[in-house]
Amino acid sequence: MSSILAGIMIPFIGTTAGAACVFFLKNSLKAWVQKAFLGFASGVMVAASVWSLLIPAMNMSEGMGRLAFVPAAAGFSLGIAFLLLLDEFIPHLHIDTQEPEGPKSSLKKSTMLVLAVTLHNIPEGMAVGVAFAGLMSENGTITMAGALALSIGIALQNFPEGAIISLPLKEAVGKGKAFAYGTLSGIVEPLGAALMLMLTDFLGPALPGFLAFAAGAMIYVVVEELIPESASGPHSNVATIGFALGFVAMMILDVALG
Repeated sequence: MSSILAGIMIPFIGTTAGAACVFFLKNSLKAWVQKAFLGFASGVMVAASVWSLLIPAMNMSEGMGRLAFVPAAAGFSLGIAFLLLLDEFIPHLHIDTQEPEGPKSSLKKSTMLVLAVTLHNIPEGMAVGVAFAGLMSENGTITMAGALALSIGIALQNFPEGAIISLPLKEAVGKGKAFAYGTLSGIVEPLGAALMLMLTDFLGPALPGFLAFAAGAMIYVVVEELIPESASGPHSNVATIGFALGFVAMMILDVALG
């Protein structure tokens, strides 16, 4: 159990380490570096959704024959719908934009920036939690190495994400608060993972659907936010290279360790 608890904390550690960049870097990341990191994060999340979540979901449903895709398709669609609702009802502001999204709010800009990243992290925490829940269910489809590969992959993309949210806030609120904001944006990951672990005994046959649900939520974040942010303006080719590197890195982690 201790190894599982450590596993769900790995993505949060990645976010915290990235947020700590405020103590070591004088300025915000250059535009092309941010785009490379956003592309990398997109690649990791897409690969994780396919290899670590959707494929295991369909493998678990093999007993349904030609309909083995149904739990994965249904869960994926619900994951998209879930993030769509969060996007509509939670006020948030993306990096390098001036117009907040969601309902009108009097929240500070810094708070809405953190909420935007928090929205990214909710499905990631759920994904890690569901993977370890699948491991605890002992159905044989998900291994400890596979669950750790997913956790490490998400931590890799969380590191630059933590830096991207904290560095722009440094001048406005100071290093300490900027670090705290960046760290808090990732706290939903272990919380979401822990919630999924608590539901392990109740998931049962629904586990494939939950795996696909997490995949759908992550793909929504990639398509709705990360890719548009990384592709806008100059240096979009850098983002494309980052995507390829992230995708390959996550694929290698999952296949080699899983």
